[in-house]
Amino acid sequence: MKSEIKTPIILGIIIISTVIGISLFLSSLDSQVLESKEKETQANIITNENKIDKSEFKKSPKLVGISEYINTLPDELQEKIDQSVVLYDFWTYSCINCIRTLPFITSWDEKYADQGLLIIGIHSPEFEFEKDVTNVKSAVAKYGIKYPVVLDNEKETWKAFENNYWPRKYIADHEGYIRYDHIGEGGYQETEKVIQQLLKERSDSMGIEITLDEEPVQIKEFEHSWIRTPELYFGYNFATGRNQLGNPEGFKPNQDVTYSIPESTQLHHFYLDGTWKNLEGSMQLVSNSGSIVLPYSGKEVNIVTDGEANLRINIDGVTVNPSIAGKDVDANGQVHAHEPRLYNIVQTDTPEEHTLEIFVETPGFQIYTFTFG
Repeated sequence: MKSEIKTPIILGIIIISTVIGISLFLSSLDSQVLESKEKETQANIITNENKIDKSEFKKSPKLVGISEYINTLPDELQEKIDQSVVLYDFWTYSCINCIRTLPFITSWDEKYADQGLLIIGIHSPEFEFEKDVTNVKSAVAKYGIKYPVVLDNEKETWKAFENNYWPRKYIADHEGYIRYDHIGEGGYQETEKVIQQLLKERSDSMGIEITLDEEPVQIKEFEHSWIRTPELYFGYNFATGRNQLGNPEGFKPNQDVTYSIPESTQLHHFYLDGTWKNLEGSMQLVSNSGSIVLPYSGKEVNIVTDGEANLRINIDGVTVNPSIAGKDVDANGQVHAHEPRLYNIVQTDTPEEHTLEIFVETPGFQIYTFTFG
């Protein structure tokens, strides 16, 4: 073959090979880009599938009408609320049901505070003496509460949450949506699982790594007796619709009434002896001495009182036996009431029926309620 013919052929082959090579390279590049886009689309689909529709959840209201702050300051608290998983605990310090939840709540605070959980105790009082910040601070110290507590004395935050119960827990995610609501005691493992779930959502959203101990807090939960006396109120305003004052004299708002114990008494009713002033939230002893008789059923009996007094406790006509005496009863069968709070009078392992007698010899002593377990 002549050289003048051979040279163009070789050049043609080189050009064709180069074109084919470039085409193959571009095809490969397009394929990689397409594959990358497909993966990106796939990732977006997965993300969208896992994304939670929060349109049906309410946003947590702002804290309003707060009169006092404990363990925090207003600006500091608002800064902590932003981007935190927040457990709002509505409580009041003389409520036995609230008190029983506190070991779990303080344990969650210790366990998850560094992982993004913020607990706020919203103290919404039931009785007037619970509005005193000194009393609340004493309770906060007594129960080892390290998280922020705010005094909602006029229940404005209570109303903003549309709450009607003590205790009640709301949990909001890091975007402020209320994702959980629990009324009363119990449900502790369920509540802790929600905390863990929302903390994981928060960490994923913020791109941070957290390590959670998923083993739930192990604390023995109080077991209520199925048949027990209901809560009994001494204030005429609280007793409306649930009057269990057994004396025939009954309630007489804002009057001093002289009561005497009738010959026969009924289970789940309380009876007074002596002269007592009928107040909106309590009964106040006016005479030099007085007594309260209560036939009850249950494992535990508590009273909420105000005013200093030594209360002598009898069960079934004799001084309370130390084996069933509550933790606030001394070795002589007496309770030394010295501050406005809840006092534990009786504690048994199983539900029992007894007649409780409380003897008072201190005018001015006030009693608000009996609670049972």
